[in-house]
Amino acid sequence: MTILGMVSAVAGFVKVRYLIDKAIIDNMVFRAHYRITSALLFVSCIIITANNLIGDPIQCINDGGVATHVINTYCWITHTFTLPHEQGRMGYHVAHPGLGNENQEKRYHSYYQWVPFVLFFQGVLFYLPHWVWKNWEEGKIRMISEGMRGAMVGGRDERIGRQSRLVQYLVETLHMHNSYAFGYFFCEALNFVNVLVNIFATDKFLGGAFLEYGTQVVAFSNQNQENRTDPMVAVFPRVTKCTFHKYGPSGSIQKHDALCVLALNILNEKIYIFLWFWFIILAILSGVALVYSAAVVLLPRTREAILKRRFRFGSQEAVDTIIRRTQVGDFLVIHLLGQNMNLLVFGEILDELVRRMNFGSNSNLPSAPSTLEMSPIYPEIEKFGKETET
Repeated sequence: MTILGMVSAVAGFVKVRYLIDKAIIDNMVFRAHYRITSALLFVSCIIITANNLIGDPIQCINDGGVATHVINTYCWITHTFTLPHEQGRMGYHVAHPGLGNENQEKRYHSYYQWVPFVLFFQGVLFYLPHWVWKNWEEGKIRMISEGMRGAMVGGRDERIGRQSRLVQYLVETLHMHNSYAFGYFFCEALNFVNVLVNIFATDKFLGGAFLEYGTQVVAFSNQNQENRTDPMVAVFPRVTKCTFHKYGPSGSIQKHDALCVLALNILNEKIYIFLWFWFIILAILSGVALVYSAAVVLLPRTREAILKRRFRFGSQEAVDTIIRRTQVGDFLVIHLLGQNMNLLVFGEILDELVRRMNFGSNSNLPSAPSTLEMSPIYPEIEKFGKETET
């Protein structure tokens, strides 16, 4: 029940929270980093830490010269080793895969002590870009879209009033959102760099075996069952050797060999094969998202296509007006607003925005001071639009 409680605490990362009081401030790939990936890593950390799922993490047998609990503790806190170059049929030439005579080169294993800590640290790393962006964003989208997310409440006059005040804010803060956009695109790039760093750091942590781990496992599944060697056993051995030295009755140093069963590796190998495929998929998606964002920044045609196809907005002249009169930061704010509103309300807001851009104060619209002072977004407008008002 304790494990279930810890896993339930992590479940909040993957909740789909499209509540009225929650504003969407990123895209699906961004959310895959801090919700799905962080949750996967934290849950994996909890599972590995909960040793009672599979019993003791290590059990060693020796010739009886050392107490079992002593040899278990010693081999766990120091290291064990295998002899990976030993070839032969298991049960005839070698006792277990990777175990042979002492003349072979030894491969030491001590990573299993650090797996829970590394998984937890990786989970924090995948959450970090979201934390940076959330603090950079400072609740802007939530504040300026207050009362217009989800189902609209109130009458038609109230809805029109809210939309008018939002459009007034967009007009008065025009060209003032570029630093806001820089923060978003910086955090997107940080996501991409983060997943690449985690791939290579995991490879280093596992002794250079992670980069080709997934391809080797796939190739292993297609080989003849009698002649294949499981790559998961090579990376995460289930039976290893350990050497313990102690003083004998005469004061001479005695050497005690032990065979150790690493039951925990049966979980480690499954977790890391899943992470291999997930990191590759996430790196590809993050790279595509980064290219898409670069196209939004560099190509006005991309911004035009987003307005016309995704938000199904108006005539070509209206779209051209928005693209021509706004900068990248303005477009990002408009885009995020579109993610938080239904298409009908968002279309009305864009129509109103085009009218004010085209006609300015000549249009039959309410004046800025009378509408701003009653607006729930007045502090935000005061912060970004003071120079325009004066």
